[in-house]
Order: sequence, then structure tokens, then C-alpha cells
Amino acid sequence: MIRRGDPAARAGIRRTAKKGKSFYTYKAAAFLLTLMLGEYGIAQVVDNTSSFTNSGGQKYFRLHYDNDFFTRTDEYYTQGITLEVVHPALERFLFSRLLIKPKQSEIRYGIRMDHFGYTPTNIRSHEILYGDRPFCGNLTLTTFLVATDSGRQRRISTAFIMGIMGQGAWGKEMQTGVHRLMKKVQPSGWEYQIQNDMIIDYRVSYEKKLWGYHNGLLVNSAAELRLGTHTDKLTGGLNFMAGNYNDPYQPAVPSKQGRKKIVYYLYGQILAGFTGYEASLEGGLFNHKSPYTISSENMTRVTLQGDYGVVISFRKIYLAYCQSVLTKEFRTGHLHRWGGFRIGVGL
Repeated sequence: MIRRGDPAARAGIRRTAKKGKSFYTYKAAAFLLTLMLGEYGIAQVVDNTSSFTNSGGQKYFRLHYDNDFFTRTDEYYTQGITLEVVHPALERFLFSRLLIKPKQSEIRYGIRMDHFGYTPTNIRSHEILYGDRPFCGNLTLTTFLVATDSGRQRRISTAFIMGIMGQGAWGKEMQTGVHRLMKKVQPSGWEYQIQNDMIIDYRVSYEKKLWGYHNGLLVNSAAELRLGTHTDKLTGGLNFMAGNYNDPYQPAVPSKQGRKKIVYYLYGQILAGFTGYEASLEGGLFNHKSPYTISSENMTRVTLQGDYGVVISFRKIYLAYCQSVLTKEFRTGHLHRWGGFRIGVGL
């Protein structure tokens, strides 16, 4: 572990969140890439709009829980909790007016609340671990829609994300509570977490069917853009579904009109991404008083992410288990893995 005063810390790790020219250079580059590429973007930590997460209904509630203890680790993206509601009445929600509504598409409206926690590799240290990931908590509310165009065999999703990072997101309280419940060691070091700052981001996702065999095998291209005060990132890749599923590119019709009552399938995806800016590592855009962040020079701008899982659905019940792997996001970091499960019910 890199400690205070080590040469590696002096070489590229900054102790405060002071922004330099390189920070604004990356922000400008991300903006230009947005203008040029339009529809291409970021892989989410909790992906709820891709075809392989399709629930098949217009009204449902889902809970998603991530934790890296599923992969026997306790570091980096250490925990995530998401509560998601989809309902036609949410079309009248204030922030739904900010979302892009493609024509000739079936549209589902939803909101979700996310709580994410990030930690370094060692949560027992009472000192800043230079060269490691900063402590950070995020709390956000996302308004989103999923537009399915059956004729063009594509899905376009847009989302408006707002929230807070830092002490106000209760990352310390959440991890401390979970560790107390599981009778694990209490974490130290949250006093050095990323400081309070606001999160206002916009996300556009695009998915296109490339090839399918009945309702047993499906291959898609996938891409996403996220731009805002927290994350600027571009991602593109491929995903697949294999098993017994309802076509995610068809309207959500009742089961008596052809939808399968029992659904089960495997899925996987591989995504390449370019990161322009990541506040959970580099510090907030407006508050520059964080005691420790990763410098722009120490960031790894190009990453690969793989996700895979299994989904089982019966009538209105939806169950899923997944695991993910992400290559290192900063030069002195390393590959990270985590797992999660999702439980849903139709309304």
C-alpha cells in the first residue's frame, strides 16, 4: 500500500481536489466527444434499461442490491442499493419533461433512487492511503424512460440524474450499519471521503438488435453517453441473451396474447469505455476541499467492463443474479469484481 511521503504518491497522486489545466482539458474533450458521437456513452453500475433487464410490463417495482462480498472482496465499489418504480403515471412527473421521447415507440416511465458506496482496499487504516481509491458516497434520484421501437428493433433510454455526493450521501453510515449487521470489522477512514458536492447528470442509452434466433438467442449492439457534474464517459459494446425469454423489442402485451408466463435466460455483455471525468475519484466539480482525490494524470481513461447473470421470471415475479468485472480506473488501482441480485414484482 502506498503511504504518505512515498515516491509513488509524489509522482501522480494529489492530496487535495484542486483542479488544474488537465481537469478542464478532459472536460472539454468529453464535451467535444459528446457532440461528435451523440448516442454513445457509459456503462451503469446498476443497469436497469438494457434489454436483458427487461421486465415485460408497464408497471413494476424492483429492488437491486450490489455488494462485493459476493466476490469475496471489500473495496472500491463496495455496495449499491437501488429502488426502482415504473408506472405510466410518472409521465406527469416534473423531470419527465426533460427526457427525450422518440416517435413511433412504446414508452415506459420510471424513477429510481440509488445509494452507492466506494472505499479503498483497506478499511482498517486511520490514515489516507495515497494511491488507493478515495472513500465516497453517492445518493441520487433518477427520472428515466425506455422507448422501444419494434419496427426498427431498437431501444433508446434517457435519464436525468440529480443528487449529492459526500457526507450528505450517508456512505459512512450505510457501510457501518451493514458491517455491524454482518458482524464485520467497522470501517475507518471515512473522515477522508470526497466532500459534499451536487450531482446533475444526463444519460442517453442506445441498443440495437443485430441478430436473433426465435426467442432463444439475441445479440445486440449497445452504447451510452453520460455527461454532467459527476461523470463524463462514453461506452460501447455488445450484449446477448440466451434461453427462454419474451422479445424485449416487442410491446408489453398480456400473456394470453403470446407472452411467456415462465422466463429464464442467461445474459452477458462486454463494454469498452472512455472516461473524461469521474467525480467519485477526482473530486466534485464545485467543492475543491476534499482531503484526498485521484489526480487527472493518474486516471486510466480507457476501461473494459464485463457483466453476466441469470434471470428467472414467473407471472409478476422477477428474480436476477449478476456479477461484474471492471478493469482498473486509475494507474495505481487494479481490476475489481462485484455481484448483486434484483427482485421485482409487477403492479
